[in-house]
Amino acid sequence: MHGSVYTVSDVMTRTVVALAAGAAFKEIVRTMEGRRISALPVIDTGNRVIGVVSEADLLRKEEFRDSARERGTRARPPAGLDKAGAVTAADLMTSPAVTVHPGATLGQAARVMARRKVKRLPVVDDDGVLRGIVSRADLLRVFLRPDTAIADEVRREVLAGRLPDGIDAIGVDVEEGVVTLTGRVRDTSVVPLAVRLVRSVEGVVDVRSELTGPAHRPVLEPDLVQEDARRSAPQPRS
Repeated sequence: MHGSVYTVSDVMTRTVVALAAGAAFKEIVRTMEGRRISALPVIDTGNRVIGVVSEADLLRKEEFRDSARERGTRARPPAGLDKAGAVTAADLMTSPAVTVHPGATLGQAARVMARRKVKRLPVVDDDGVLRGIVSRADLLRVFLRPDTAIADEVRREVLAGRLPDGIDAIGVDVEEGVVTLTGRVRDTSVVPLAVRLVRSVEGVVDVRSELTGPAHRPVLEPDLVQEDARRSAPQPRS
């Protein structure tokens, strides 16, 4: 894994169980049961992903089992009824498949999963060839990074290279992925930037800022300022 930007290629599973388009219904069920996988990519002879078969696709057969005799009486068949009679992966699959590129960030992959309501994504190259699979669990692996590794990256990649005060002025403590920043900075306007940059480091759960501005001398009353100036002025020799 490299830098503070992790990609799908960093966490994906590279050994993938996939289906040929002609895979039979019971073969698909056995594969899912044996591998404990809820969805499988379907590939053509060139290993290009052409669709995905999920448990939901297979369950159409059970869902509409009692509806077979009613099919001819419906003006418009219900969605999914066509898959109730499917016997091969090509007929069962959802196509086109929702996929992701190996170079996509983990955030991009997570957004695709959330928007399309899927638990895993086939990873394909520019030609659509299957290169791996990434799941929700894979995306969460970054939160298993050691606290020491996170602290080192925050100091090296964020504080040392991006902030004017550098690593000497700011303390970094990481516990269970929560980063606490302490110390004084010359310009407090950089604090929101520091927090945002630290939060972008993979594996960071939260950021707590205890950064403060430079220490200031108390402001004295005008008469005290004059008295203080007289005391500080050099005295004439007698």
